[in-house]
Amino acid sequence: MRKFLVVLDDSRECLNAMRFAAMRAANTGGGVTILSVILPDEFNHWIGVGEVMREEARERIHAHFEVFAKWMRDKQNVDPELVIREGEAVAQIIAHVQEDPEIGVLVLGANSDKKGPGPLVTQLTKNAGSLPIPITIVPGELSKERLEAIT
Repeated sequence: MRKFLVVLDDSRECLNAMRFAAMRAANTGGGVTILSVILPDEFNHWIGVGEVMREEARERIHAHFEVFAKWMRDKQNVDPELVIREGEAVAQIIAHVQEDPEIGVLVLGANSDKKGPGPLVTQLTKNAGSLPIPITIVPGELSKERLEAIT
């Protein structure tokens, strides 16, 4: 089964990327993998404090995932899987794509402000030529209706 890989982070544009991935998966008989990366900089504290912060980050990720997963199951009949990795975001995304042969498309949300599309889109498009899969970039400002029409 072909799976759409979408990145769960705190960005606004993440929402449209999630919607797009779920709608495409529903319309093509595919699946969705939601990847969240915990950055190592968040835990450069004493060992005990770092472990508590890591566990809090995992709990926060699971809570966000459940919101998206419920919508995907209820509205799109897609049951997503969650993958949590630790490290630098781009390296972890590329590593996951290389490790999971069922991943067929990487879906990213693009920021619409004047600062650019966002760090993940910027960095991953620089590596796009060496990735084994295509990248779909979803504009953060697309309406739900337009997303439905596109997918």
